[in-house]
Amino acid sequence: MGDDERELAAGAGESEPFAGDDVEILDIEAVEEEGGAGADIADFAAAPPAAAPEEGEPTAELAELKNRHLRLLADFDNYRKRSDREREELARFALAEPVRDLLPVVDNLSRALAASGQLEDLRRGIEMTARQLTEVLKRWGVEEVPAVGHPFDPRMHEAVMRVESADVDEPTVVEEFQRGFLLRGRLLRPAMVKVAVGREAGGPGAAGPRGGAGENG
Repeated sequence: MGDDERELAAGAGESEPFAGDDVEILDIEAVEEEGGAGADIADFAAAPPAAAPEEGEPTAELAELKNRHLRLLADFDNYRKRSDREREELARFALAEPVRDLLPVVDNLSRALAASGQLEDLRRGIEMTARQLTEVLKRWGVEEVPAVGHPFDPRMHEAVMRVESADVDEPTVVEEFQRGFLLRGRLLRPAMVKVAVGREAGGPGAAGPRGGAGENG
C-alpha cells in the first residue's frame, strides 16, 4: 500500500470515530435527560408528605364556635343568678304596699289606746279604725264571706253548731262566730257559723250540715 492509500485509510479511520462520537454524545444527553427526570421523580418520592392536621385538632372555626358557646353559657349563668336575686327581692318586699296602707290604721289604734276620754269616745274611735281597716282590705281585694242570713255553703262556711228551726226551709246560717274572708274570689278562711235546719231535716237519722270548708274529709 502506497503513502496515499495509507493516508486515506487513516482519514477514514478518524472520520468513523467522529460520527460514532456524535451518536454517543446524543445518547449521553438523552440518558442525562432521562436521568434528570428520574431524579426529579425520586426526589418527589423521597420528599416527606405534607403534614396533615391531626385528628381532633380544632380548626379556627371550631375554636370560634367553642368560644361562643362558652360565652353563651356564662351569659345564661349570669342571667339565672340575676333572676334568682330579683325573685328573692320581690318575695321579700311583696307586702310593702299593703303594709304601707295599714300604717295609718296602726297610727289610729295607737291614738285610741293613748286617749283618756270617755268610754263612748274610745268606742267611736275603734269603730272608725275598724272601718278604715276594712277599706284597706277591700282595696287589696280582701272581702268578707257572707254569713248570717245566707244559705249554708260548705265551700265557704264551717258549721260548728246546728239547731233545729221551723222558720227555715233549707240549712241557713243564723250566727257567725268568726268571720271568713276571700282574696279576689279565693277563699282565705271559712266563716265559723251556727246553722239552722228544718225540724224534719234535723230529725233522727237526718243528714244535716256537719263541718264544711274547715273540716278534713
